[in-house]
Amino acid sequence: MIAILQKFGLKQKEALLYLACLELGAPSPVSTIAKRGRINRTTTYDILDQLVHRGLVHSFVRGGNRYYEPLPPAKLVSYLEEQSKKFSHLAEAASKALPELNAHYNPSHRPKVYFYEGEEGLIRVYEETLSSSEEILAYASDQANQEAIPWYFPAYYKRRAAKKISIRALFPDTPKDRERHALDHQELRQSRLLPKSKLDFTPEINFFDNKIMIADWKEKFGIIIESPEIVRVFKQTFELAWEAAEKYHKKLISKK
Repeated sequence: MIAILQKFGLKQKEALLYLACLELGAPSPVSTIAKRGRINRTTTYDILDQLVHRGLVHSFVRGGNRYYEPLPPAKLVSYLEEQSKKFSHLAEAASKALPELNAHYNPSHRPKVYFYEGEEGLIRVYEETLSSSEEILAYASDQANQEAIPWYFPAYYKRRAAKKISIRALFPDTPKDRERHALDHQELRQSRLLPKSKLDFTPEINFFDNKIMIADWKEKFGIIIESPEIVRVFKQTFELAWEAAEKYHKKLISKK
């Protein structure tokens, strides 16, 4: 349950104390909640205040003591809906401000590297691909990403297609990647399958604009590299791999 709550945006300790409140049910003092959640009392005060701010827990004073009680779990859905609307509005406002922000932007010519960890990091680097102004080139495996964050991708594929961002991908020949290949048309993709003896990997690598996106599904970290020169070389090598992959792809498809 803790892992599920973390997917909803709660940090680990927030999830532990929120679950502790739900299990206790009745209004409880901090000491009781801290003991149930196995978190020290001082930290529990701060985290409970955050849960109150999120609208997931109610706080009140009785007899000179402060108590906390959980609000119905449906409040979690309401909170996430509010956050979704909030960030949707912020994204819209940022998009409108983009021309002015770009006017102030004086990029360095040195390569930039950004490193992100955990599921949130993987999602963050993958969201970056939705800003692409051109076709994405990818070494990818649906088998690997589905094992890491399967709940994220069904909506992602639809969102990318809706933005008219096409992709060319080289897949290892796995059952999941064959399923993805069969959906190429509706997901605005061209893909080619390669024998696992020729292409067998877990991390995914995407090239678009002046960026390289790396998502390591096993270690759960993501990297964005920004460098026009480095990306240009990798795009050229991808084109060579794409051309060479055609003969292998045709043989694999003709066999099954």
